[in-house]
Amino acid sequence: MGAFDVRDLIKADSAGPAQEGTPTSGATRAFHPLAERIAAMPVKRTLSPVLIEGLVRLADFVVVVGVGGLIFWLYVAGKVENALPYQVTIPLLAVGALAAFQALHLYHIGALRNFVTMAVRIIAGWTVLFLLALAAFFFLKIGDQVSRVWLASFYAGGLALLLAERLAVTMIVLRLTRLGRLERRTAIVGGGPAGEELIKALEAQRDTGLRVCGVFDDRNDDRSPDLVAGYPKLGTIDDLVEFARRTKLDLVIFTLPISAEARLLTMLRKLWVLPIDIRLSAHMSKLRFRPRSYSYIGAVPVLDVFDRPIADWDIVVKWLFDKIVGTLALILLSPLMLATAIAIKLDSKGPILFRQKRYGFNNELIEVLKFRSLYHEMSDFAAAKQVTKDDPRVTRVGRFIRKTSIDELPQLFNVVFKGNLSLVGPRPHAIHATASNRAYEQVVDGYFARHKVKPGITGWAQINGWRGETDTEDKIQRRVEHDLYYIENWSVLLDLYILIKTPFSLLTKNENAY
Repeated sequence: MGAFDVRDLIKADSAGPAQEGTPTSGATRAFHPLAERIAAMPVKRTLSPVLIEGLVRLADFVVVVGVGGLIFWLYVAGKVENALPYQVTIPLLAVGALAAFQALHLYHIGALRNFVTMAVRIIAGWTVLFLLALAAFFFLKIGDQVSRVWLASFYAGGLALLLAERLAVTMIVLRLTRLGRLERRTAIVGGGPAGEELIKALEAQRDTGLRVCGVFDDRNDDRSPDLVAGYPKLGTIDDLVEFARRTKLDLVIFTLPISAEARLLTMLRKLWVLPIDIRLSAHMSKLRFRPRSYSYIGAVPVLDVFDRPIADWDIVVKWLFDKIVGTLALILLSPLMLATAIAIKLDSKGPILFRQKRYGFNNELIEVLKFRSLYHEMSDFAAAKQVTKDDPRVTRVGRFIRKTSIDELPQLFNVVFKGNLSLVGPRPHAIHATASNRAYEQVVDGYFARHKVKPGITGWAQINGWRGETDTEDKIQRRVEHDLYYIENWSVLLDLYILIKTPFSLLTKNENAY
């Protein structure tokens, strides 16, 4: 089944009575009926075009090196005294192919959908590359050291396999496109002529992968009609925040002029907490910057305002890091976890594990596992009351495992098997947690921005002493500040540093852990 078009829903409504969608569980905001229907639709997980383009580059490199190496092994190996020219030529041709194909724009997702055009460019690029190699052999006077049969076979075999590979890529990309797995779900902020012109300009571009879900605008007068270029106005900016979470939007584009600074900042203040890309359209702007100042959606210029953190290849790297290191940690710590489980069972009645609902990525509810540290009959699943010093609800074993954070170790199962936690990230907070009897989001402006990435077992805040009880507004404020620093400065090396530092911080910075 292909991706939906919101305009088809409008046509269906005009043909018969509209059926209001059912809000998802936990939704508290009443939407425009059409917004409810869109939000109720199942959302397929999309794939990053950057990731696919990278995989195609890798496939090209492997094909070239593989063909050159295979023909060398079959025809040349053992028959020449000096294999160095071959050993140098094969990787250089592979790197040259990547550079040539990049110059010919053969890695853009749009090019991958058109096999005929792509094939012509590959033939041209591959041929020019071999002509340059022949010229290099001539000027370096090493032509007699390289087999002509090997070179001709390399050219023909490499070209044939590259075309076969690209044909397979085209078929895969076209299928993913039909399934809606390559689209970027997009909302436009700002109706009126500017919004209409932007939508028309975007629709005139080929292969952008954008799927406009609707228009949002705080204005309710003639400047913002209910229908913009065929797309409905689905609500205000406050509606967009909840809509973006429920429909997993990828991109928001503002059509407001930079001169509307106050209005723009007010809207951005509400949207920056979302794990999405935010762009400001420069299509109709009279203020012009240098071309390098813009990014482009097709040929439509936009200014980058916010980028989704940990995206594209970063997601893959962090996922591999979590799975590999998490599995190793689970194996190494299994004796300690077994001993803890036995101690809990002997110390008090009740289950060994404690399950609690917490906020995960994009404010989604996840179930986090911990070793039970409270008496079972006093368990606080809603975290209505934080554990304090000498809390009578805490068992004897519980006091020790909370102080040392051993109670958190079962969350390795969340990391390795469920995938809803990372090893490193902002700690997931209980859904009803408070500081000074106020919800965290009421205490800290932009609190939900910490949910732009997957939460973690440990984090930057924890190794800097901000772990345990958050009974004051200052404590939760400082924790969130550290979480946001981590999000903005993430790297694999930072994750590794935090993991290495965590055991030491447990020993030296545990004054708030009860």
